[in-house]
Amino acid sequence: MSGRWSRVKLQLLNRQLVNLSRVVLHPTYRGAGLAASFVRRSCELCPWPWIETLTQMGHVNPFFERAGFVRVGQSQPQERSRSGHSTLWGTRRRADGGKTLVSQQAFEKSRYAEPVYYVFDNRVNVQG
Repeated sequence: MSGRWSRVKLQLLNRQLVNLSRVVLHPTYRGAGLAASFVRRSCELCPWPWIETLTQMGHVNPFFERAGFVRVGQSQPQERSRSGHSTLWGTRRRADGGKTLVSQQAFEKSRYAEPVYYVFDNRVNVQG
């Protein structure tokens, strides 16, 4: 395959990757070291070779690093419209495949976020 990105190449890449979108632990169990172990084991049992996550908390809490993720980079803040922001962060899909707009409140809260990007290499655990 050449160095140019095509729809087919992006689809092949997407089949290798799944997104871990949220980890929330009950306050009673925080600080006991359970969450990192749980996330790591869950990822090891996952049938995808690569698991990615974005987290704003990566700046202050190396939780994902303790779970075996590698810090790859950090998003840089950019001035975006609500529509542009929704392209990246919208969650629900419309019938035409596009994403819905994030709420005005969510846009205001997250427009200057600088999340940290992490990747978990799970190739050794995927039968292939």
